[in-house]
Amino acid sequence: MVTGDGAYIKKLNRSFILEKIIEHGMISRANLSKITGLNKATISVQVANLLDQDLIYETHQEHNTVGRRPILLGINREAACVLGINIDYKYITYTLSDLLGFPLLSNTYDLETSDYNEILDLVATHITEFQNKCSEYRYGMVSAVIAIHGTVGKDESIFFIPQHQWRNKNLKDDLEKKTGITVHIENNANLTAFAEIVFKHHHIDNLLCISMYTGIGLGIIMDGEVIKGYHGYAGEMGHMIIFPDGKVCKCGNKGCWELYASEASLFEHLSKKLDKTDISYRDISKWLAKKDPIVTKEIEQFIKHISIGLNNIINLYNPETIVLNSEVLHHIPNIIDELQSNLVSTVSQYRELVISDLGKQSTVMGACALGIKNFLEISSLSLDISS
Repeated sequence: MVTGDGAYIKKLNRSFILEKIIEHGMISRANLSKITGLNKATISVQVANLLDQDLIYETHQEHNTVGRRPILLGINREAACVLGINIDYKYITYTLSDLLGFPLLSNTYDLETSDYNEILDLVATHITEFQNKCSEYRYGMVSAVIAIHGTVGKDESIFFIPQHQWRNKNLKDDLEKKTGITVHIENNANLTAFAEIVFKHHHIDNLLCISMYTGIGLGIIMDGEVIKGYHGYAGEMGHMIIFPDGKVCKCGNKGCWELYASEASLFEHLSKKLDKTDISYRDISKWLAKKDPIVTKEIEQFIKHISIGLNNIINLYNPETIVLNSEVLHHIPNIIDELQSNLVSTVSQYRELVISDLGKQSTVMGACALGIKNFLEISSLSLDISS
């Protein structure tokens, strides 16, 4: 039983009620009372406050039976919007979403610089432009959540981004001063894992999500919580050393996993072997279908290198679900079987290995979801944007 002062209990009840309204889509006051265990008076007061705040709305349910139509409650998705931003190495992606995670507007811009101040000004300008598009919403654009491909501390400061060579940057404060909007900074792999939980794997409490594009990052969810470590830097598995004295990495070590098992590494190897630039996913799919010997060999090595890292991670975390977020894996026939054939250790235990359906959009989707969760002040969030 939760105890505490009245304001704290009221806040917990509000959070619980909002979570259940989102989870069920539409729900009556009576069913809210049954599901939450809260009495009808408490439900009535909380619902009245949420209606006054325009965070929920009520509507009559259509039915064909005689009698009074029940009144259902739903989230007012148009009360506010949130902005998800993914700052990658060569591009920046923005997605503006409503309070149910449905994208309203998305843009991707090429990034031709790593200069911190130039990128700061660029992102601030774009945030302001998106802010202006939300003026008709009651609460406007309530926050911007930014995905960083590097180490982010628990205070949301950036410790290091290898690709841009940023060290000890306070992007959160710098952007808030320029835009006046609440900004949150999070590691991209954490947001990718959060997106999987929010949009796909709603009832999984132990999930690992491995993002495999320009580098490799690991989002860790254990017992329903994102694991960040002492400083907040947990999950940098791309810099796990799998080949001592191997290739030199920008992190300062040699033989890091992402130099052998990221999409960037695969495309780099194929470009050198085939003397061809601008290789696409479709190219790889075509070459594999034709059983091109060079490409087939490179893919075999790629799978082997992925498997080395997976073995290590499984032994470390004993996960229920492992999600691999990589577009190229969708183009490799029988990839799950190929990977699992290399995971033969009797001590490595997990339940399922899957390829993400969310793809590269997962990062900004996770950013938007975190913005929604923070704004509504709820402890858990499940969304469905498939319809």
